[in-house]
Amino acid sequence: MSTDERRGSLRRVLRRLTATEAEIEAQELRRESAEHGGMPARQCCRGQLVAVSGRLRTVVYTPRTNQPTLEADLYDGSDVVTLVWLGRRHIAGIEPGRHLTARGRVAVRGDRKAIYNPYYELEPPK
Repeated sequence: MSTDERRGSLRRVLRRLTATEAEIEAQELRRESAEHGGMPARQCCRGQLVAVSGRLRTVVYTPRTNQPTLEADLYDGSDVVTLVWLGRRHIAGIEPGRHLTARGRVAVRGDRKAIYNPYYELEPPK
């Protein structure tokens, strides 16, 4: 093992020991997202057709007089993308803590990234 390899592995060990729980979780989510073929959410741009993979943080039903919406925040360790289903009150399996991969076109709503009526695949519960 060369000196550079030893330094690199020592840095990884030290980083792992000094990282917070949130940093370790974010790193794990980024790794899992890449394994499922997801694009990092921080790299997604408006109008781009993407596949993002991560964990649902929040799921909120917003009743409206014209059209109800179900919104879920998908976190992949780099950023959050809001998934919005128009006309839906509930979708089986869409609940906080579930892992999924969503595909669709990115829109920007305010300062947040959103995908409207995404195609999604739920990962099996762990």
